[in-house]
Amino acid sequence: MLLPDRHLVADLLARYRAWERLVLADPLDETTRRRFEDVAYTLCVLMGQRTAREAIWQAEAYLRRIRPVPLFPERTESAAPGLRDGAPGFREEASRPGRAVPD
Repeated sequence: MLLPDRHLVADLLARYRAWERLVLADPLDETTRRRFEDVAYTLCVLMGQRTAREAIWQAEAYLRRIRPVPLFPERTESAAPGLRDGAPGFREEASRPGRAVPD
């Protein structure tokens, strides 16, 4: 079975929530409502559901199941000398333990 790209699902959920807030702020704006419905329809098709509520539930469950893929893989022992954590010229960043930042 083919699974949707998790980044696309997360993006569509974020768009859905944003358009939902705009529709709730101005329910009579037809352009906003039409775009909201377009995103809801796309989410339904992507998740294989008939209603937006079911599609949202399915998308959120899908995102919880999928383990995130790191954008930047952690450094390994084969990293070049001088680029590893604790090497001269690097300091530890307080907000992200275990990461080194150039001085």
